Amino acid sequence: MSQFISPVYNVKAIPLKKIRANDYNPNKVAPPEMKLLELSIWEDGFTQPIVCYYDKRRDEYIVVDGFHRYTILMTNDRIRDREQGMAPVVVIDKELGERMASTIRHNRARGSHNIDLMSNIVKELLEMGKSDAWICRNIGMSADEVLRLKQITGLASLFKDEEFSKSWQVE
Repeated sequence: MSQFISPVYNVKAIPLKKIRANDYNPNKVAPPEMKLLELSIWEDGFTQPIVCYYDKRRDEYIVVDGFHRYTILMTNDRIRDREQGMAPVVVIDKELGERMASTIRHNRARGSHNIDLMSNIVKELLEMGKSDAWICRNIGMSADEVLRLKQITGLASLFKDEEFSKSWQVE
């Protein structure tokens, strides 16, 4: 019996022209999250490879997971230029049904953010002196999301620098 080796130990630089998207991925990413992904790739580089299946007959790589990273590479000139037209790829060798299941597993395994944990992160960033604008820009939140998370913590200190409008006046 051979020893299993995870694909991540064999990342390859593959030319973008040899990669294509699959035609079954149900995952959609909202524009704010795509902008955040683009910022993440620009600021941090690729920290996760694109998972592909290699079609020997066509000599091309078909995306199983990482469609949005692939999309950023295809649409962002400065990132594509920096990466020299290459993408970090790991290959899985599975038939189509298994690849489809793998795509869904990858998508669903990402889960969602816990509101309490996100509230604590916002609180800590504010306590470090980060502005609401910095938080919005760097962790991909809208001003309303930051406000709601600040409200969840219930700490008046988080609102100390806020300017409030007067909704009514005492006569």
